[in-house]
Order: sequence, then structure tokens, then C-alpha cells
Amino acid sequence: MISNRWQILKHTAKLYDLCALTAAFLTATFFLRAEPTGKTLSEFFETKISLGHCLLFALLLVAWHNIFILSGLYVSKRLVRRRIEVVEVAEATLIASAFLYVMARVLHIHMVMLSFSFVMFFWLACTAIMIVGRLASRSILLTLRKRGHNTRHVLIVGTNERAIEFAECLRERPELGMHLVGFVDDEWPGLCVFEDTGHKRCCDFGGLAEFLRQQIVDEAAIYLPVRSYYEHAAQLISLCEQHGIAIRVHTQVYNLRSQDAVALDLEQDTLVSAPSTAVATWPSLLKRIIDCVGSALVLVVLAPLLIAVAVLLKFTSRGPILFRQTRVGLNKRMFMMYKFRTMIPNAEEVQAELLSMNEMSGPVFKIKDDPRVTPLGRFLRKTSIDELPQLFNVLKGEMSLVGPRALSRRDFELFNTDTHRRRFSVKPGITCLWQVNGRNSIPFEQWMELDLQYIDKWSIWLDLKILVRTVPAVWRGTGAV
Repeated sequence: MISNRWQILKHTAKLYDLCALTAAFLTATFFLRAEPTGKTLSEFFETKISLGHCLLFALLLVAWHNIFILSGLYVSKRLVRRRIEVVEVAEATLIASAFLYVMARVLHIHMVMLSFSFVMFFWLACTAIMIVGRLASRSILLTLRKRGHNTRHVLIVGTNERAIEFAECLRERPELGMHLVGFVDDEWPGLCVFEDTGHKRCCDFGGLAEFLRQQIVDEAAIYLPVRSYYEHAAQLISLCEQHGIAIRVHTQVYNLRSQDAVALDLEQDTLVSAPSTAVATWPSLLKRIIDCVGSALVLVVLAPLLIAVAVLLKFTSRGPILFRQTRVGLNKRMFMMYKFRTMIPNAEEVQAELLSMNEMSGPVFKIKDDPRVTPLGRFLRKTSIDELPQLFNVLKGEMSLVGPRALSRRDFELFNTDTHRRRFSVKPGITCLWQVNGRNSIPFEQWMELDLQYIDKWSIWLDLKILVRTVPAVWRGTGAV
């Protein structure tokens, strides 16, 4: 499942460029209609377009699209200067225009596109539309990043000169939205030079595993000497993969298991980023659309039920209507999750006295006949109605309809296996494989296996199957406590 939003932006840019090519072609055809045919405006709009012309233009779009891909227009431009991006667009559209002119000559297409003036007009129009679109999207993204949205937490592994240069690039350009978490390295002779720059190490390699367990890290940028640190770096990459952390390296010499590595530009350098989960951009975008539409629709349809439950909670027991608790979200980001309150007001304080009654293995706390649950709360849990306010978390983008169960901070801190922490590399969900396979009747280890299985085999079809299976699972109330 995708974890990098730029993948969605990349494919959106592809669609925009295809629209730009079409618009530029139609614009050039319209303004140069009098050359060489001398058609009037009314005659131009009466021109019939054959199926052959449509197929030919579709093939041109495919060819232009591949030209843009080979020209490098769809690698990440987050760290690329505006001037460089403008030049790249102009060069790519010039190649596309030259291809159009050559193909028109070779195929003897007797249309206005044969003329040199048409090709030049097409190039100028296409370049202008694409540059304006990119600059506008860049400005919007930079504004959002300055306000803390779409922020990537980056950990730099290494303290050499290249690592420092990368850190300075991030520091000088806060609009990139890349927050430096810190540096990781062992003692070495050049460390004094690093310390003179004012940067500090957050830990050494021995303490990295514990550091990753506690801190938000979206990606690790590795700047280690290849020859002397190959084995060390390979172990480091394996650790990052266990936590679901994306990896940045300069070359492909490291033993990356993921086959979905993608190129990222940093000025004139090319990095390789290995995502923590399989990259499936359009399905991932469709998943978000389903989340927004589905949660909004359910909230509207069930609004009378939500209001009725709120009224009953208010008049049947003391305390607030909604239960708010900090849960661990994507890459260990904390968020406030909402549920209908099903327990007494001081339930979390009383939990310490009931630890000996815990019926779940692992760090999770569950009791079948929990004395803290109110009579109405027991019904709400049995029917899963208490989960409905989480739809607001889905709308906010903190959760998904389908995904690993959102765990509390307490449960997360009790995890003792790094591999299990990979479940936090995707957004938590309201329902999941655990939910439809028995919930609390499933042992903790099997629960974690189901979560990792969901991540590794994720698809829109799998999400839809889980959503369909959730209805009878909720109706039966299997494993609900």
C-alpha cells in the first residue's frame, strides 16, 4: 500500500500533462485553421473528425506520454529548483513537438500539423500550460508544507560531508516539508568535523532500534561509505524494513528486498527510495476516495441512529457522550480517536487494577465481562455501534475504513517485536482481517500475522471483501466484548 503521497501527485501530473497536450493541439489547430486550408470559423467547427484521426491522436498521446517519462518529468521534484524543472519541461515538450513534426512528414498527414508554424505554436502552448500547472501545484504544496501538512520525518544515517550537505539542504528549504529527525552514526575520526557544524547525533547504531521504536520516522537517508559499511548498512536497511520505514540511498548497491524502488531527484543526484509497502498509486487514490465517500454516506444515512445513541448515553450514565483516546497512527503519529463512550468515566484509571484479569495474549488488554462497561455500552460494543464516530477520523484522513486496528499508546509501548511495528506503516482502519475473523477470540500473534498479511497482499478488491464480510461479522457479534 502506498505510503508516499507524491506517488499520487505524480500520476495526477501525468493526467494533467495529457490534458495539456490535447488542449495545446486543439488551440494550435483553432488559431492556425486558415493555414493552409483557409477555412472560416464556421467551416472549422463543421469539420468532421474521422475514427482514423482519433486513433492517430490517441497513439500520439501514448508516444508523448512515454517521451515525458523518459525525459524524467515524473520523478519527485520536491528537492529540485523551479528553474531546473522549467527547463526540463521545455526540453521534454520540444522533443514531443519534434516527434509530431517528423511523424507528420513520414506518414504524409495532409493536415495543418505539417506546417512548422503549427508545431512551434503547439510547443509554446503546451510548454506554457504544463509550466503554469507545475508552478501552481508547487506553490500550493509549499504553502501546505509550511503549515505542517504533508511533512516527512527524515533520519540521516551517517555524519560525513554528504550527510551534512543533505541536512543543510533541508534546513535552508523548510518549504520542502522534510523535517530532520537527527543523525545516526558511531564514533569515527571525522566526527569532530561533524560536531563543529552544530549538528548532534541522536544515537549510535547500537541504539537505533530503540530510537525507531519511539520516534516518528518516515524515511531513513543513508550516507555511509559503501566499501567499509556495506554489511552494516544492509543490517540497517533490514531494520528499517521491519519498521516499515522508507529508505533513501544514492545507488542500488544495497541488498533491498523491495522491487518497487523509485527514483527521487536531489539537484543533480539521484536517490533510490524503497517504500515500506507495495506502491499501487491509483488503487491507493481510489482507496482514499472510497474512504471519503463511504464514511460521509454512512454518517448521513445513520445520522438519526447517531443522535439517538447520543441522547441515550447522556441520560443513562454520567460522563461525556464521546470517548476520546490517543491512538497510534501512520508511522507512529499520534491522533485523537473518537468512539461512543461504553464505560464509566474513570475507566482508564481503573484499568491498572484489572490487569490480572486480562484475557488477551500480548500487550493488548481485553476482558470479556469488563466491570467498567455500562449496560448500554455492552449493547453498543456487541453491535459495534460504538465504532461509528471513527468515521469522522476517516474523513480527517487519520484512519481508513479498512486497515490494521488502531492501538492505544499503552499497547504500542508494550510491543516487543520490531516486525510487528510494520503494521504502523499504513493508516489504521475501522475494520480489518482481525475484525472479520473473530476479533478478541484470536490470539495476539495471529492478530499481528493477519495485519501483516493485509499489508503485503493489499488491494482494493481485498478492502471490498473485508467491508462485505464486516456486515455479517458485526451481526453475529463474534469475539465482541
